[in-house]
Amino acid sequence: MNAEMVEVPPAEQPEQAPHLRRGDPVRVHMPVDVRSISLTIIAGAVVLAVLQLAQSVIIPLIVAALLFYALDPLIDWLQRWRIPRTLSAAVVLLLAVGGIGASAYSLSDDAIAVVQQLPVSVRKLRDEIRKAGSGTSAISDMQRTAQALDQAAADVSGPSATPKGVMRVQIEEPTLRTSSYLWAGSVGVLTLAGQTLMVFLLTYFLLVANDAFKRKLVKHVGDSLTKKRITVQILDAIGVQIERFLLVQIFTSAIVGVVTAAALWALGLQQPIIWGLAAGVLNSIPYFGPIIVTIGLALVGFLQYGTIQMTAAVAGVALVITTLEGWLLTPLLMGRAGGLNQVGIFVSLLVFSWLWNIWGMLLAVPILMAIKAVCDHVEELQPIGDFLGD
Repeated sequence: MNAEMVEVPPAEQPEQAPHLRRGDPVRVHMPVDVRSISLTIIAGAVVLAVLQLAQSVIIPLIVAALLFYALDPLIDWLQRWRIPRTLSAAVVLLLAVGGIGASAYSLSDDAIAVVQQLPVSVRKLRDEIRKAGSGTSAISDMQRTAQALDQAAADVSGPSATPKGVMRVQIEEPTLRTSSYLWAGSVGVLTLAGQTLMVFLLTYFLLVANDAFKRKLVKHVGDSLTKKRITVQILDAIGVQIERFLLVQIFTSAIVGVVTAAALWALGLQQPIIWGLAAGVLNSIPYFGPIIVTIGLALVGFLQYGTIQMTAAVAGVALVITTLEGWLLTPLLMGRAGGLNQVGIFVSLLVFSWLWNIWGMLLAVPILMAIKAVCDHVEELQPIGDFLGD
C-alpha cells in the first residue's frame, strides 16, 4: 500500500516590521475608544458646572476642612491635658475670631489709607507716561489725522432731520440712586458675615467630631478589609499632607510678612505693616501673589518717592524676599513629600481661579494635594498622581 503524500503547510512566520529608513515617521498603533473619551469629557464638564454653580456651598466646606486640619493638632494637644474637645474647640475658635477682629480693627485706618493711595498713584503714573510720550511721532500724527477725519465727517453729516409724522424718541439714563448702592453693599456684607459664621460653626463641629466621620466612612466603604485599609491610608495621607502644607504655609507667610514689613520700614515706606500683611497673605498664592504685591508696592513707592530708583528698590525688595522664600525656604521645609508638579500647580490655578476667582487661587494648591493623595492610593489613578508629583 502506497502512503499518501500529505502536504504540510509551512509554519506561519511572525509578521515582520517593515524596514524603517532614516527620516521616516514612526507610527504607533493606539486604539482610541471614542465612547470612553466622550463620556470622560461630558463628566468633566458636568463636574466643572457643578463646582461653579455650587461654589457658595462648596467653598465654605473646603475652608472649614482646611481650618479643621490647621487647628486639629492644637485641639489634640489640649485634649491630652484632660481638656474636653467641646471646650477647647470653642475657646480656640473664639480666640482666633477675636484676634482676627482686633487686628483688622487696629489696622483699618492704614488699610483705608493704602486703598486711597492706589488710584492716586495710578493717575500720577499715567501722567508721567503721557509726559514721556508727548513728543511727535508717526503714531501720534496718524491719531490726530483720524480724529480730524472723524470730526469732518460728523460736521458734514450733521443731525438728521426728523421726518414728518415721526416722533423723535430720546433715551435718558436713569439717575444715580445712592440708596441702591448702599443696599447692595449692605447685602454683600451680610452675606459675607453669614458665610463666615457658617464656616466657623462647621469647623467647630468637625473639631468636636474629630475621627467620627472617618470611622463611619471606613465602616460603609465596603465589606472587604482591603478597601477599608486603602480608605484609611487615603484619609491619613490627605490629612498628613494638608496639615504639613498648612503649617509650612503659615510659617513661611509669617516670615515673608515680617521681613517685608521690616524692609519697607527701613526704606521709609508708609504703612509698612499693611504691606507686610498683604505680602504674607498673598504669598499663599503661587506665582500671582508675589506679582500682585510687587505691582502694588511699585505704584505706592512711585507715589511717595516720585523716582524710578526708589520705586524699583521698594518693588525689588518684595520680589527678592518672596523669590528667596519660594526657592529656598519652602522646598527645604516641604521636602519631596507632598511635592507637586509646577505645571499641575499652574494649571490648577488657572482652572480654579476661573471657577471661583480669588477663592480659587487660594484653595487651588490644597485641593490639588488632596487629589494627588487619592490618585497615589488608587491603582487606576496612579499615572495621574505620578504626573502631579514633583
